[in-house]
Amino acid sequence: MIDKQPIEQPLQQILASTRAYWDRPEIRSAVRENFEKMLNCRTPALGAEVYASDTEERSFYHTCKSACCPSCGHRATQLWQRQQWAALPDMPYAGVVLTMPDVLWPVFRQNRHLLHDLPALGAATIQQWVKSRYGIRVLVVVVQHTFGRHLNFHPHLHVLVSAGGVQESQGRWIAPLEFDKREIMEMWRFAVIAYLWRALHVNVLTSGMDGEDLKVILKAQHKRPWNIYIGHFQSKWQFLRYAGRYIRRPPIAQSRFVKVGDGEVHFRTKDLKQKRVVLTRYSSEKFVALLGEHVRDRYQHAMRYFGLAAPRSRRKTSAALFALLGQEKRSRPQRLNWRNSLRKSFGKDPLVDTRGQFMHWVRRLKPVAR
Repeated sequence: MIDKQPIEQPLQQILASTRAYWDRPEIRSAVRENFEKMLNCRTPALGAEVYASDTEERSFYHTCKSACCPSCGHRATQLWQRQQWAALPDMPYAGVVLTMPDVLWPVFRQNRHLLHDLPALGAATIQQWVKSRYGIRVLVVVVQHTFGRHLNFHPHLHVLVSAGGVQESQGRWIAPLEFDKREIMEMWRFAVIAYLWRALHVNVLTSGMDGEDLKVILKAQHKRPWNIYIGHFQSKWQFLRYAGRYIRRPPIAQSRFVKVGDGEVHFRTKDLKQKRVVLTRYSSEKFVALLGEHVRDRYQHAMRYFGLAAPRSRRKTSAALFALLGQEKRSRPQRLNWRNSLRKSFGKDPLVDTRGQFMHWVRRLKPVAR
C-alpha cells in the first residue's frame, strides 16, 4: 500500500535541501532561475500584500509565475481556458499525440536547441496532411512536453486540432475530418528523420556516437512504425478539459509525492503495462537533475499556435470563421484576478475573515532575503 498522506510543499523542501547541487555556474541559467523562483514562491522572499478587517490581518505572499511551479501552472491553465473559451468556436476537435522511438530521445536531450523546431514540424505534418486530403486550413495548437511518467526525458507533442476546416477557394467550412493514423505517422516520421539528417549534415547536431553510427540509426528508425495516438472531442468544453491537462502542466504534480527527506524522493507513478500505481524512487540529487532537464530555455514556449489559430491568422479570419459556422463571436473575457481565481478553485473568498467581514488592502511588504 502506497501512503497517500499529502506532504507540505514537497518541491520547495527538495530544492532547499539540494541547493548546493543545482545553484552552480555549470548548471543552465534557466534551471537556476526557475528553481530559485519556485523556492521563493509564496514566501517572504517575494514580498506580500497585507489585507485587514476590523479584527484580523492577513498577508498574501506573491507567487513566482514560473512555468515549472505546480500552483502557478494551475492558475495559468485556468486563465488560458477562459481565454480560449471565448476565442475558439464550438465544434468537434481532435487530439493527436506525436511520439518518437526512445533511441532518438538522447539526440534531442544532447541538442536542446533542436527541441524548438519540433512543434513547427508537428504542426506542418498535420497541416500538410489535411491540405492534401481535404484542401483546407485548420486550427492547430501544439503543446511540447519533454517528460515521461518517471520524469525521464521523453520528447513528444500534444497537437490539438479542429475536426473541420476552411476551404478558402470556396469560402466554406468542411467537416467532419477523418484523421488517418498511418498516413500522419508516416509524414511525422519522415519530417523528424529528415530534420535530424539535415542537422547532422550542417554540423549543428552533436552526439556521443559516431556520425556514421547515427546515420545507421536514422535509417533504421525510418523503416519502423512509430506510435501516435488520436483522440476525438465532440465539443469545445471536452477539448478544453483535455487541453487543460497538458497546457502549462509542470513535470510533476505536488500530490504525487510520498516521501521527501533523508536524501531521497519517492513519488507515485502510473504504470501502464502493469495497470497500477507504483512507487518511483530517486536520490534527491538525481531527482533535481531529472527535473532540471525539463526546464525550458528562456524565450522558448511550451505552447504554440499554427494555421487558423496562429495570432496573425486569427486576427484576420476569426470573425469570418464564426460567421461560417453560424456562431456569435464572444468578447475577450476580463482577466481573472487572484481573488476570484482562489474563490473559483476552492469555493472560499480569501478576503473574508473568520467573522465574515470583508478585508481591505492596507500595505505591501517588501521582499525579504532568505
